[in-house]
Amino acid sequence: MNAFEHASFSPVEILYGDHHAWLQGGLHRRLGNAADAADLAHDAFLRLLAAPRRFGSRPEARVYLRAMAGGLCVDLQRRRQIERAWLDALAARPDEQMPSAERQVMVLEALREIDAMLRSLPPKAASAFVMAVACDMSDREVAEELGVSARMVRKYVARAMLHCLRLEARQLAAEPPPCLPAAAPPPSTPTDRLRRAPDTA
Repeated sequence: MNAFEHASFSPVEILYGDHHAWLQGGLHRRLGNAADAADLAHDAFLRLLAAPRRFGSRPEARVYLRAMAGGLCVDLQRRRQIERAWLDALAARPDEQMPSAERQVMVLEALREIDAMLRSLPPKAASAFVMAVACDMSDREVAEELGVSARMVRKYVARAMLHCLRLEARQLAAEPPPCLPAAAPPPSTPTDRLRRAPDTA
């Protein structure tokens, strides 16, 4: 792209034209999956659209994009781990305790959102919360799984719940007030959906 063409495009359009194929190719080599690579490359440029940046050189832009792509790969791996953990938890249940397809989808969606909230917590606190709230495991079962006391499990779950509620409160406070009738219920949060998801077949 020559200097005249650069002057006719926005910074993100220039970055896309110069680096998209390179970024998607690098992601494909890393992930071994063309569809995932295309999705993550698309997500990277969506982030740049939301928060545009200017770079002093082509190498500087590629260093930034490579770092962003690394973070997106980690996020993808975490989502896949959550999906596998949820499927493993389902497989361990007797058929008569299997949640409905609707609940399975709702819980998985909520777990993905909550995962982002729990990243700043110690791993055992986050795991205890997911086991207790999403998998309906008792304090004793969670304690055996984590190698801690039932009392510590309750502390972990309370800490994680408080953390999620604080983050949800911040998100709701940052959103503009919706134009809803006075009697309309407030928007649901991930932990609300996890608790209220129907469990009937």
